[in-house]
Amino acid sequence: MQMDPFAFGRLMRELFTAMGYETWRTQNSRDDGLGAVAVRRDPVGVTVIAVQAKRTKNVVGPEVVRALLGTLQDKQAARGVLVTTSWYGKMSREIAHRNGQRLDLIDGRNLKALLLEHLGIDALIGLPKLPPGWHPDDVS
Repeated sequence: MQMDPFAFGRLMRELFTAMGYETWRTQNSRDDGLGAVAVRRDPVGVTVIAVQAKRTKNVVGPEVVRALLGTLQDKQAARGVLVTTSWYGKMSREIAHRNGQRLDLIDGRNLKALLLEHLGIDALIGLPKLPPGWHPDDVS
């Protein structure tokens, strides 16, 4: 939580690069909230993913998920990934489930696991309270 927002965005690009994507940062302005673009090329084509990262200690509400879906439609992107240090509320998860082929949600505990697996970083999320259903080791 104490990481600078730009450093957090850079870390997300490093993570997606370590997972096999080419990545680049979007413009600081006029980027519709996107932090990065991740591209994977394989023999059957190119997959372009719009990545939005939310460094927050609060629940990520449905308006953020809807905004990313709108951006995907506007940009004609195939997929979107919303990454947060916190967690998603029920409505946010329902919206993502209905759009499962286009949208993935990565919450703080899954982010922590991905950072460890792909970058060898044992991150401390540092949320002030434990989200519903989480265990203390999910954030420490």
